[in-house]
Amino acid sequence: MFKWIEHLADWLVFEVLNLQKEEHLAQALNFFIYDSIKILLLVFVVIFFMGIVNSYFPVEKVRNYLSRKKLYGFEYFMASLFGTVTPFCSCSSVPLFIGFVKGGIPLGVTFAFLVTSPLVNEVAIGLFIGLFGIKTTVIYVISGVLLGTISGIILQKLRLEKHLTPWVQQVLENSQKETEKFQIEQTSFKHRLPSIWKESKAILRGILPYVIVGIAIGGLMHGYIPQGFFEQYLSKDNWFAVPIATLLAVPMYSGASGVLPVVQVLVSKGIPLGTAIAFMMGVVGLSLPEAMMLKKVMTMKLIAIFFSVVTVCIIISGYIFNIIF
Repeated sequence: MFKWIEHLADWLVFEVLNLQKEEHLAQALNFFIYDSIKILLLVFVVIFFMGIVNSYFPVEKVRNYLSRKKLYGFEYFMASLFGTVTPFCSCSSVPLFIGFVKGGIPLGVTFAFLVTSPLVNEVAIGLFIGLFGIKTTVIYVISGVLLGTISGIILQKLRLEKHLTPWVQQVLENSQKETEKFQIEQTSFKHRLPSIWKESKAILRGILPYVIVGIAIGGLMHGYIPQGFFEQYLSKDNWFAVPIATLLAVPMYSGASGVLPVVQVLVSKGIPLGTAIAFMMGVVGLSLPEAMMLKKVMTMKLIAIFFSVVTVCIIISGYIFNIIF
């Protein structure tokens, strides 16, 4: 789907700017151009689509449906499962997070999606089967879905809605007013589009600086941090290797397809599979660029709580993998 963006980034960096592929600057710049275009396109498409959905479905109706007790937590599982079929990295999942919150979906359910989406997708599954076999892949997929589900339930129980930023609160308020207006006036789809388009552009302008800065940080890390940098800290006999691997992964930024070959190398050099997978989950599911983007929609306290809960769940998953394998 995004091959044309990849070709465009390669052309700009390696032909127009005449940089060499081996240069750190070239790798960082290529990453920045590719991810900027891809993520901003995803942002706008998702925001616009969710704007259409929100204009037809009242926020309260969606919220009430997903909050019914008879679901018994199934909504968290479904959101986590939905995350497995979205081929997004942690940063490109943020636009969907905004759309979910804007649509009145409970915060914990939204978090369940946000956690699972970058960890488990068709690309990661395909690579996992090729690198580690079917058994390991099945266990990884199940653990990824459970990680998202459990994290979502915990975060929902903490009632963290008050820690969303005023900007998000304003977006929610405006969305509710527009929906009520459309329903009262029975506005046709054609006449709803200008308002939806206007609101989508306003949201995009609001998050644009955070997205750009986040991708820039990710690009610098991608280009300048060598792949073997963290191997010295993940020795086989170190009981604290799993939490260390998870915490050391946070400054890095990559999708599952980029970090899985590194995981294979770590395992081949004697690092336990659970430790290596905890490192991968940390790289993919927790990153400074993601935190930077989330800062537009969450207070620092909420970001800290979100990262803490997911970190603990990843560490537990790492230990379980080490016990099994």
